[in-house]
Amino acid sequence: MGLGNKSLSLVMIVRDEESCLPRCLDSAAALADEIVIVDTGSTDRTVEIAREYDAVIFSFPWGNDFAAARNFSVEKATMDWVLWLDADEEIAPESLDLSIESGLLEQYDALAVPLVNFFGKTVDHDQVVQIAQPRLFKNHLGFRFENQIHEWLNISSAYAQNRVGFLDLVIYHYGYMDPLVENKQKSERNVNLLLQDLKEDKDHAWTHYYLAGEYYRRRKFTDAFEHVNRSIILFLQNGIIPPPSMLYSLKYSILIETDSWEGAWPGIKSAVKMFPDYVDLTFYMGVILYHKKMFKEALACFQKCIEMGEENLNYLCVKGLGSFRAWHFLGLCYEALQNIQEALSAYQKALVAAPGFAPASESISKLLEQHPDAIW
Repeated sequence: MGLGNKSLSLVMIVRDEESCLPRCLDSAAALADEIVIVDTGSTDRTVEIAREYDAVIFSFPWGNDFAAARNFSVEKATMDWVLWLDADEEIAPESLDLSIESGLLEQYDALAVPLVNFFGKTVDHDQVVQIAQPRLFKNHLGFRFENQIHEWLNISSAYAQNRVGFLDLVIYHYGYMDPLVENKQKSERNVNLLLQDLKEDKDHAWTHYYLAGEYYRRRKFTDAFEHVNRSIILFLQNGIIPPPSMLYSLKYSILIETDSWEGAWPGIKSAVKMFPDYVDLTFYMGVILYHKKMFKEALACFQKCIEMGEENLNYLCVKGLGSFRAWHFLGLCYEALQNIQEALSAYQKALVAAPGFAPASESISKLLEQHPDAIW
């Protein structure tokens, strides 16, 4: 990949990242004209590793403020464009040969790219949540990061002028995988920082959402549900109608995890009406209907999911909800309606889309055991 006649600064903030920093820098070093590493107090080999990649290294005193550290790194960048990464990320190998049209760089001030978040115990490309996120932006235009934790790049002015484009430069993020999520020290740090933010501003809607996400990953669903609902209320009170789609995705994920079918119905209908092109919410409505034994209605939802697909990265999307996971639930619905042959066909289509998807294999084995006369 190259930026043509434009230069690129890779900027990162790090602390004790010796286990994953080489993977990140190996993937990105060839793209960057300079690497800016801001270290916030490493005690391992992080700084030494960064030097091996000819990075320009700065120290920054840690003050529990990710945005401040991130902004410091941008201030040290000297090239035309800036790419920001975390140490637990890497540029996908298939993206390294990507060439960027010069017109794209002239037309836009920032570029969103696919961010693929792995979850689970091992790296599985069918176990991901993905969204388009702005990761490249023109330097020296005054773009800044905001929020002490779960910081975000404020490029609202570029969005308002339609100056944010899309680039198919895929970034893999490993920070939500089980071994890292189970790192209680990191999780406790995040929760404590967010709770401190609430002491300073108890009505900050995004802080409640991020707290809900932290509690959800720790399976503290009661706390998660309380904060996501508070977040939704605050957005509404601030005149943001509808509130961001990801809040509803998290809300109904919590209700599904806790088997709260009656609590989820009929509210999910309103969420789907607000975001009719968000496949995850349509899928969740199908799951809720299935568990309420409204199989024909659920069937229609999953068929809609297949039609929608899962390429709309304007939303935070779980892979499979517009493909193999939807096909599997279609099979479950057909089986509940005693349409055995259609059920078997749906399970097979799930496996074609994702050969390693164990629930579909298990459903096929169970169905054939109960109906040995089914045509395989």
